[in-house]
Amino acid sequence: MKTLQFSNKDTMHCIGLGTWKAKGNTVKQAVKDALYAGYRHIDTAAVYDNEKEIGEALTEVFAEGRILREDVFITSKLWNDAHKEGDVIPALQKSLKKLQLEYLDLYLIHWPVAFKNGVSFPQKPNDYYSLEEVPIVETWKQMELAKENGMARHIGVSNFSKKKLKDLVGKATHKPEMNQVELHPLLQQKELLDYCNSEHIFMTAYSPLGSGDRSEDMKGEDEANLFEIETLQNIARRNNASVGQVLINWHLQRGTAVIPKSTSKEHIEENFKAASLDLSKDDIQKIEALDEHKRFITGKFFEEPSKVYENIYDE
Repeated sequence: MKTLQFSNKDTMHCIGLGTWKAKGNTVKQAVKDALYAGYRHIDTAAVYDNEKEIGEALTEVFAEGRILREDVFITSKLWNDAHKEGDVIPALQKSLKKLQLEYLDLYLIHWPVAFKNGVSFPQKPNDYYSLEEVPIVETWKQMELAKENGMARHIGVSNFSKKKLKDLVGKATHKPEMNQVELHPLLQQKELLDYCNSEHIFMTAYSPLGSGDRSEDMKGEDEANLFEIETLQNIARRNNASVGQVLINWHLQRGTAVIPKSTSKEHIEENFKAASLDLSKDDIQKIEALDEHKRFITGKFFEEPSKVYENIYDE
């Protein structure tokens, strides 16, 4: 399995298990299936409401003795309602308690958007803090504290544009080590990838398979289906692989991590085996030609002009 190596020599498997939208015993079993299949990278977030079940799965697997805590790279994320200075560390402590862990391997600011404490999803303008009221750097200083005190071995961000990331890098004592964003052949974000590479910031791809199981109110009309793209189907046939495996392996070829979500044992195992594919230069060029800068996760659900949240991705 390809890995990413951090400056302190910690490594992270490039293929991890995504858990957004997976709940209860279903996600608990999925995490166990993934670990038994060879995964050593699990991704979750406070807002996914599944940290408790993932914690149970991890504790039960670690108790068996074959897979150790230090073998598994675990990521969680700070939700938007805990960006104020006094809220970040308590939110992290809550995640650690649910996950039954002493530390996270990676902790991310989930979105560059701040809500009032206790607001899981805003219903009115007053549910937000503007970035003047709660600047990202205020939140980041607490993330740095979490790293310094050993609660998180690595810290980073998610859904940050090049503009926002560049601004944060200029103000940080410990710069972000990861930017987790939507990436797939229809949204390749080469400029952002090039910038992250130049700053030695790793990237993780979410929704690499198109996130077809997200709620209907998050979908656009005539939305593309990655699995129906003829170019990808042809590449999959040539490589005796599934389209999903081609989509996952492409990220490894670009030097990024990728966190496909699945709760099916068969698909979990199939996704992990994508690491063994060897896409040709011709395959890669054909995939590069598919870029349309097409987002599945538009970020429009967080737009609130009165609080200066008009364009989450700065484009």
